[in-house]
Amino acid sequence: MTVWTCATCAIEHPDTAAPPARCEICSDERQYVPADGQHWTTRDELAAAGMRVVVTELEPGLHAVDTMPELGIGQRGLLLQTPKGNLLWEPPGFLDSDGVAAVRALGGVAAISASHPHLTGSSIQWSHAFGNAPVYVSQDDQQWIRRPDPAIRLWHGTLELLDGLAMVQCGGHFAGSSVLHWARGAAGRGALLTGDTLAIGADRKSVNAMRSYVNNIPLPKRAIERILDTVSPLAFDRIYGAFGIIDSDAHAISVRSLGRYMAWLDGTLPD
Repeated sequence: MTVWTCATCAIEHPDTAAPPARCEICSDERQYVPADGQHWTTRDELAAAGMRVVVTELEPGLHAVDTMPELGIGQRGLLLQTPKGNLLWEPPGFLDSDGVAAVRALGGVAAISASHPHLTGSSIQWSHAFGNAPVYVSQDDQQWIRRPDPAIRLWHGTLELLDGLAMVQCGGHFAGSSVLHWARGAAGRGALLTGDTLAIGADRKSVNAMRSYVNNIPLPKRAIERILDTVSPLAFDRIYGAFGIIDSDAHAISVRSLGRYMAWLDGTLPD
């Protein structure tokens, strides 16, 4: 039996004798199947090709967990340390013994979660490597679970995790799309881990929210309002997205960016 990984999105699928007929994540309108069709890979194949996990510090208490070379859509995982255990946020779709050892040296993994289904990676394999650590999935995204496992815990709304961490459901990109509020992050000014719930702009001075980034499907104003209403009460000065960082003034940037988005939807800005 083999744990199959979609070569496009790098999300693990059930351990079966043959790969699934298709990846439902990539077949959805928010993602895509490559022009040459569905492809699958495995952990052994990736390791043989030279894939490895690299762990680097981003700030005290927070480490990036990356794959080298880039895998799937290329997001990085984040390991957030707390006095009551560590959270692995959006784990990559691959793990190896060196990566597991590096994470274990930092205190291991007490819980695993992600902002939305696109960034769940190899959550179950990482869970099994750390004593079946619970994997938290929004109940509103339950239909997108690709590898069912007893480690999965469903939640809704707001979830307090470990020590000083809170997952907050925003909706938007997916019904269960969420952010993680780390009150102690950014030297006590607060940090938000957002995945693609709030995506960081290439200018690092803006954020955006879309139903589909790769297929350019926007969200309606009501969805943007909900995201803004959800994150505005949170205290944060820094954002760690799936692909980048807004180092400071992130709260004001988020409010301004989402306000601009709604103004374009309303047609109140000059074109």
